[in-house]
Amino acid sequence: MSQNIPSIVFVHAVTPGQHNSLCDYLNRERLAKAWYMTVPGHVERYKNQHSGLIKFQPDGQIVGPQSYYYSAKTERSARISRGVLAAVRDLASRQKIDLIVAHSLWGAPLFLYDEVDIPVVNYMEFPSYRLHGWDPQYPPTLGQRLTDKNMEMLHFYQALRGVLNIVPTEYAKSLFPPELQSRIEVQFEGFELSPPTFDTPSSRQGRPFTVAFSARDLSSAKGYDTYMKVAHAIAERNLDIRCVALGSDQVNTYGYENLFLKEKYPLETVGFHEHLTRVFPKANVQLLGKLPYPEFSSALADVDVFLYPLKYGVGNWGLIEILGRGKAVVASHTCFIPEVIEHGQSGLLIKDPNDVGAWIDAILNIRDDWTLRDNIQRGAAAAFQKFSMPTVASNYMAIFRKAIELYAQNKGK
Repeated sequence: MSQNIPSIVFVHAVTPGQHNSLCDYLNRERLAKAWYMTVPGHVERYKNQHSGLIKFQPDGQIVGPQSYYYSAKTERSARISRGVLAAVRDLASRQKIDLIVAHSLWGAPLFLYDEVDIPVVNYMEFPSYRLHGWDPQYPPTLGQRLTDKNMEMLHFYQALRGVLNIVPTEYAKSLFPPELQSRIEVQFEGFELSPPTFDTPSSRQGRPFTVAFSARDLSSAKGYDTYMKVAHAIAERNLDIRCVALGSDQVNTYGYENLFLKEKYPLETVGFHEHLTRVFPKANVQLLGKLPYPEFSSALADVDVFLYPLKYGVGNWGLIEILGRGKAVVASHTCFIPEVIEHGQSGLLIKDPNDVGAWIDAILNIRDDWTLRDNIQRGAAAAFQKFSMPTVASNYMAIFRKAIELYAQNKGK
């Protein structure tokens, strides 16, 4: 390790990505000398927004189809990793590197092991879609199941070869085989948000009571169909509640509903939102779409209650930001959510996500009981503190030092 602070290279073809903010913070606070290795276009595009950007050139195209459908993920990872290896070797010839932290797919470290004398920590969101789960109403095809095996194989290999692995939640860790779990550390990403402003009766006076769904992808995995079912029931009961959705059904999701839609509507182009409006015709949901961040922040402030009926997921940024803004959340008691929200303290949890009445009762309890609402808002802000960047950066640095020390110990054996 360097005499004073470690030199760390984060690797991710996507920018902004999981560790841009962490890289910026480590450099700003002088906790590490950090670089963020990404593709050339992102280096140029974001050079004035993020620190430490350096480039790697993938060995061929990594966007779009690869040469063989069934091995596309491993082929893309190989193209990324070949470029990363060359860039790391070049940087290491000029600068001592104490640690590499690589995204398991978009920073694919598989070619680094044994080729560079540097410890590698893998960031892995989840091992495979098979283990992540999918909605049986929208199952994957045989081809999708077969390609998923390559992702799983790659992750298991990297989990074995990296000195340590990081996943976002304990739930994500539980998806890996027990034989690998001792090699896995749990740490969610960090956030830097201004202190929240809590809703009060006077601040909400004259505004419609608003219930929102917010996620990058309006998908089955995130429970958008459950939200639409609740919105349908709200209309049936003539409740004076405005329903909105922030996000898009035109982005990649963690499920397979798009294939279902193509088969169900062979002569039309129908998105998941439109399909659900046909299934739940009384659901009066205002679709706000994907908004620029300032507009997104403003839209969040207008919401009274967020529904988070998650079905499959290992750690969603959007939920953490909502908590950090001190907003009331009603969520399903599924996946990683109980790690983040304590029922009655930092939100309300629904044990049976299919119980529409339970969702509506929780919404009305928050609407009608300002003491409950204020307690939940303040509890949400308190729960967020473990995701604040100073806390998270300290936790990451402890993991990074552990990885560097383990690597040095193993070299001596």
